[in-house]
Amino acid sequence: MRCCIAGTGYNRRRPMKASGSSVLGRVPGDCGLVAPFPPRSSVWTPIKLPVDRRSSCGQSEEIGRKMGKKSRVKTQKSGTGAAAVVSPKEIMNLISELLQKCSNVAPSSGKEWEEYSQIRGLVEKIRKKQKGMSVVFDGSREDYFPDLMAWAGECGASLEGFAIAEFADEGYGLKATRDIKAEELFLWIPRKMLMTVESAKNSVLGPLYGQDRILQAMGNVTLALHLLCERADPTSPWQPYIRTLPSEYDTPLYFEEDEVCHLLATQAIQDVLSQFKNTARQYAYFYKVIQTHPNASKLPLKDAFTFDDYRWAVSSVMTRQNQIPTEDGSRVTLALIPLWDMCNHTNGLITTGYNLEDDRCECVALQDYKENEQIYIFYGTRSNAEFVIHNGFFFEDNAHDRVKIKLGVSKSERLYAMKAEVLARAGIPSSSVFALHCSEPPISAQLLAFLRVFCMTEEELKDYLVGDHAINKIFTLGNAEFPVSWENEIKLWTFLETRASLLLKTYKTTSEEDRSILEKADLSLHSRVATKLRLAEKEILERAAASGRAKRLHFQKQLEDAAPLPLYEESDIALLENADAKLPIILRKLEEEDEGLPEAELRPDAPLVNGDEAGTKIRPGALPNGARRTEEQPKEKGD
Repeated sequence: MRCCIAGTGYNRRRPMKASGSSVLGRVPGDCGLVAPFPPRSSVWTPIKLPVDRRSSCGQSEEIGRKMGKKSRVKTQKSGTGAAAVVSPKEIMNLISELLQKCSNVAPSSGKEWEEYSQIRGLVEKIRKKQKGMSVVFDGSREDYFPDLMAWAGECGASLEGFAIAEFADEGYGLKATRDIKAEELFLWIPRKMLMTVESAKNSVLGPLYGQDRILQAMGNVTLALHLLCERADPTSPWQPYIRTLPSEYDTPLYFEEDEVCHLLATQAIQDVLSQFKNTARQYAYFYKVIQTHPNASKLPLKDAFTFDDYRWAVSSVMTRQNQIPTEDGSRVTLALIPLWDMCNHTNGLITTGYNLEDDRCECVALQDYKENEQIYIFYGTRSNAEFVIHNGFFFEDNAHDRVKIKLGVSKSERLYAMKAEVLARAGIPSSSVFALHCSEPPISAQLLAFLRVFCMTEEELKDYLVGDHAINKIFTLGNAEFPVSWENEIKLWTFLETRASLLLKTYKTTSEEDRSILEKADLSLHSRVATKLRLAEKEILERAAASGRAKRLHFQKQLEDAAPLPLYEESDIALLENADAKLPIILRKLEEEDEGLPEAELRPDAPLVNGDEAGTKIRPGALPNGARRTEEQPKEKGD
């Protein structure tokens, strides 16, 4: 049987075609799931994947210039750096201070940057003390590609039809060595090559895993420490893979403080600050555990476990992890998938799955490839904010880019109960997170339905609650063909135009100023990525405001011309979404819905807040680095 798998690092693929597999996709801090290829001889079982993206299998100097570009990286060297002469007590005191600082209650609004600067200051003190203590490899990254291919062949992986190559704009990736047809199975990786939570349990990390609740609850943290332990062991079977990993990434964990400043006011900033805080807290916690826990006494990290080591491991996992089924197919586990994770991203569909019968990951071609062309995969429907946070690159021409917008009906509003009831009948919460999309129209059926109810008068609400065909009318809320009234349309599009314009005012620079900044030749790679993201958000908001203005003018003319309002008829049910269900349209999957999101109450005249709430805490089941929960992406959609 086949199962869909969401991509975890850099890419995602579509379901495979062999029998008995599941579709794979990357599990970035937020990876989405995708719809599998139609099975040829078996049933495909979609698997829900976590969300963590990868930041660069092969990196390029200029990220985001073209589709599928990965982050730039430096090569790992080998051996062990000369340990600095530092008092263990001195380091432990700094570690304790860091853990305490990162464990404090979330700062009050407006104080997040101050907290970040303080945490970063402590981290920099620790990094300075630990300089030269990390394990690195001799030679360049590409020196070890032949060993990776040889090892893959010995393990039973496919090697025919592709090779690892360097591309001008995307860095390292896979190149076709012959013509490959779309949907052709060209790559498979057996389970024995994968680094998984299960292999971690059976490794030197096993005794600690059995005792530590954080490891048991956070598979990606387990993978990060598993990766570090195997890197420190010259006899590890995964050495051919580990030596080909980038030595550095372009995730925000590697940004300088002035480079992070470019993300201020963007929707990514809160996640970036939380990512750094959570990583620092995890590092401080495990540093103390490794030094003091009896079951950690045999770990090869006891004498050398630096912040840079942990940052590297977290970024490696965050940009590459995937969920695959366990051997018996009863549940899923996180995994790193060697060789497959060399593929770069482009628009498309997930084309990777897991074949349970042959116990291997399989990848089919996303499209036709000619000899010497680069082979791409699809990482999922991630926004550029997600790509930057979890993968470390900005993806030009991102068909799925979007900006989050928090909306809610104020509980103090006189019509709150009626509006909440109509929304409930449509399956929409009275307060949630929606998205403004880069495409036209900028709003989805869910957001259209919410705004219509949000702007309804008392009489209109009564009509949808107790009027003729009230239940069936719920079907029309998300359908652009059936306005509630011309006045309602004017109000909702005016609201959208106003809110998008207000959000634009929260940025300290204009779009034109950002474009000028991007023309600077001396702009650092990270600053360029951050500025591109900031500009992309503004362009989405500008398009949303323009769309709202055009719609408002259109419906004002309809009202002035006394145009007849399209009326809902019973026969129209077949034209509506979920028509065959004979139930009110259930708009369950709101874009970017966050569980436990603080209620953001709004009135039609209230300003919106740009970005996410701060103060995310590490909790059992949470992804490292403030990444989203595994449940966040339905496997059939592609994140």
